[in-house]
Amino acid sequence: MKLGAFSVSLSVKDIHVSKAFYEKLGFKVLGGDIAQNWLIMKNENSIIGLFQGMFEKNILTFNPGWNENAENLDSFTDVREVQKLLKEQGIKILSEADESGEGPAHFTIEDPDGNPILVDQHR
Repeated sequence: MKLGAFSVSLSVKDIHVSKAFYEKLGFKVLGGDIAQNWLIMKNENSIIGLFQGMFEKNILTFNPGWNENAENLDSFTDVREVQKLLKEQGIKILSEADESGEGPAHFTIEDPDGNPILVDQHR
C-alpha cells in the first residue's frame, strides 16, 4: 500500500505567529492561503500544515498520489483501496471515502492512542 507524502497538520492558535516561528526553523511556504487560515510548509523532506480554527487536534496526514513536493506520482494506491485494505484488517474508519467514486477523496482513522490520521487524496 502506497500512502504518498506524509505531513503533520498542526492546529494552531495564530497562523501568523506559527508561520513566523516555523520560518525561523527553515520552513518555507509550499502552498495554502494564509487569508483562509491554512498553509503548507516544507523544510527539505519535512512537511507541516498550519491550520487555524479548522480542527481540535494535530493530525497525521498521508496524501496518496503526491510526493513531498505536492507533485503527482505515476503509481500510487487509490484512497478507496487503502480504505478497503484497512477495513479488511479490522481498522475502524471514522469518516469514509465513497468507495464507488474516483478522484479526490479522503477518510479518517485513529491510532490506538487516539491520534487522528487523515488519508487525503487530491487527484
